[in-house]
Amino acid sequence: MNNYADRIAQIRSLGYDAVIVSATDPHSSEYPAARWKQVAWASGFTGEAGDLVVTQDHAGLWTDTRFFIQANRQLAGTGIELHKTRVPEQVLIPEWLAGHFQKRPVKVAFDGLCQSLGAIRELDDVLRGAYGLGGYELIDRPDLLDSLWPDRPAIPHSPVEWLDEKSAGETRKEKFAWLREEMRKRGCASMFLTSLDEIAWLLNVRGSDIDYNPYVISFLLVTPENVIWFVRNVSEVPEVSGVFNADYSVLEDALEDRREECGRLFIDPSTLNYHTYKLIRKFFAESEIVLGASPVVLRKAVKNKKELEGMRRAFIEDGAAMETFLYWLETSVKGGTQVTEWEASEKMTALRSQIEGFRGNSFENISAYGPNAALPHYSTPREGSAVIRPRGLYLMDTGGQFSFGTTDTTRTVPMGRCSRQEGEDYTLVLKGMIDLTLAVFPEGTAGCQIDALARRPLWATRRNFGHGTGHGIGFYLGVHEGPQSIRQNFNPQPMLPGMVTSNEPGIYREGKHGVRHENVILCREEGKSEFGRFLSFETLTCCHIDTSILVKKLLNKAELDWVKAYNRVVYRILKNRLAPEVAKWLKKKCR
Repeated sequence: MNNYADRIAQIRSLGYDAVIVSATDPHSSEYPAARWKQVAWASGFTGEAGDLVVTQDHAGLWTDTRFFIQANRQLAGTGIELHKTRVPEQVLIPEWLAGHFQKRPVKVAFDGLCQSLGAIRELDDVLRGAYGLGGYELIDRPDLLDSLWPDRPAIPHSPVEWLDEKSAGETRKEKFAWLREEMRKRGCASMFLTSLDEIAWLLNVRGSDIDYNPYVISFLLVTPENVIWFVRNVSEVPEVSGVFNADYSVLEDALEDRREECGRLFIDPSTLNYHTYKLIRKFFAESEIVLGASPVVLRKAVKNKKELEGMRRAFIEDGAAMETFLYWLETSVKGGTQVTEWEASEKMTALRSQIEGFRGNSFENISAYGPNAALPHYSTPREGSAVIRPRGLYLMDTGGQFSFGTTDTTRTVPMGRCSRQEGEDYTLVLKGMIDLTLAVFPEGTAGCQIDALARRPLWATRRNFGHGTGHGIGFYLGVHEGPQSIRQNFNPQPMLPGMVTSNEPGIYREGKHGVRHENVILCREEGKSEFGRFLSFETLTCCHIDTSILVKKLLNKAELDWVKAYNRVVYRILKNRLAPEVAKWLKKKCR
């Protein structure tokens, strides 16, 4: 029995009919700190999205199309079955549980700190429909795995960094005034925030409690008169004007003490964890709580002038590091030096770390050669990673956190001779990226309405990819943010001027190769006609696109012209920022 099969057996020993293990934390974070990587501890699956269900006769992992190949590899020998999501035949966890049991009542346990209120309410609705009242029991057990995980990491805390108005473009005081007005419009006096990126944006504060994300693990209560920040190691956190610091552990006492001050309380059920909601309900009647989507999400997604200045700078600085890396990689491999995927990843990070204002990578580098690039979220192993050969395709998806912005760039580069199929895939994915880049669309258009522009060249040749085309990107915040997205899943949020979003179609052939081209685009105003206002995109990414294996007959004139013009702009912007030999190399690449 391997370690993970043994851990599944330990979970069964807790005695429940079903145990749900979530991959998130008490703040619904996409990338949790080590303490809350419970799915990885129990199953060995390390993807960012995945939930585990353990019954007495079954163990299953639910994850989406980005991780199918990875999950099949990592779950081998554990006895855990892969349940696929974001596919037409998907059966999600609530529905699966609703059809699995014959006996009554069914006892379903979970860690309420790591399940959102919205998720548990959905589960409750589905189980009630299947088993009726009294036919099931939902059991909230905070830190459910503590007794099984003796060396479980502690809750982290790190030094905080306060951003000034010059960097953030807006003061904390201005943001508090805006939020209080938003609460007034909703008939509320106060708001309780749990999402770490929203708290970081509202307070103009950054930290490093979570890998790759500049967050401080905390809660925030904004009342008509006060802003209370519940933070770890409160004595080590300097106070700033307008913010009262309280300890993370005294949340329940503070809710009781400030009940009258709060009035009606607004909370977002998609990020508030179920256990904390129960604490709030001890002091607030249901009629005194208003549930809804946090207004902070949209406000921070629309970047202000200072934030956009920082983001443009970040992509230029990062682009120079990327070009230096690509020059090093090509000359090393062609010169006969053995370079592994891990060494390439470390080289990219080393080059980026030389940029003033660097705070770390914005996610784990994806450094993938050949068949490994067929895993969209490939995790590059430190030991035994593949050697990059002078043939085929190499993919690097990487980004940085800087005090002035966040970056995310993917380049797939030919390392030498490539097959006809590699050339076609490379070209068609680029064609899709360009077609979305060139889009002009009416105001009010949502990302799901323009997603097909990036897929059309692939669909026309019976090809496709399983992940979304684009995600929002924060300003020195999370590399993934909403509310906008460019994907097939329905999302009514319109694209708005000031939103920064990735544009990253791909093709993945298991056992062969993977291709992804990613630029980051800024939504902007395009103009007005008698038919209304129109929007378009400005490209922020500043890193050349290799044209050596393009199948040019697959591109029309506008697409070919775009590639040429884009590469010329990249060279013009970066040439004086690069070492002479790199600039000379880049000039040839951009012809």
